Amino acid sequence: MASSSDVTSSADRTPGNPESGSEERRGRVRMRRAAVMAVPATLVAAGLAVLTAHGALGVQFAISGMPFTVTATDLTGTGFEQFGSLDNMAEGSPNAGDTGGQVLVVTSAIKNATLTKLCQSVDLGGTNLKIQAGSGSQKVQATDLTTDSTELSGNASFDNIEIGNDASTLTKAGVKGPIGVFSQQADTVHIANLRQVNYATTAGVFKLPGLKLSFSSSGC
Repeated sequence: MASSSDVTSSADRTPGNPESGSEERRGRVRMRRAAVMAVPATLVAAGLAVLTAHGALGVQFAISGMPFTVTATDLTGTGFEQFGSLDNMAEGSPNAGDTGGQVLVVTSAIKNATLTKLCQSVDLGGTNLKIQAGSGSQKVQATDLTTDSTELSGNASFDNIEIGNDASTLTKAGVKGPIGVFSQQADTVHIANLRQVNYATTAGVFKLPGLKLSFSSSGC
């Protein structure tokens, strides 16, 4: 049975115009649909505002939306943290696809890091832009390093690891996530044969001895 909110009484119809009631009903339906469709976008915006307020976003710039691969034969770091966050593309990015311009990532933060035989590559469609460094006696050095990854693999070991922390209470690398989010931290981290698929990397200082930039038919 139709409710009173969905049916317009005959008193509301314009005399001589039997279609006025149906037009008004269609207008109300369209307004209801618009309101329902607006809810998810509002919730997403509110969620991002909370993440930003708590410093959860791994990067504070619009990402390109093009993933890049990072490898290293060895990574050693002091002050390690890890938690989930969101990265955002520029509005109207052609790389957004059906993601809404957002990528769910794992943010890894390291206060001081040393990397051996670093390789970074991005697929440009038919060719790869490749950066290599730290293959000689001098290693790549980074401070306040953060990476936003969708994939991470290697052989890892940690000293004094804490698993299940609230991300807002992290202390090892100086980065805090949002309250109520699962995280972990450790005094030190060592990863052999590191491989990451990243959407963003930031560092306070990034030293790349023996830097080589080239185009290649293969990535890292």
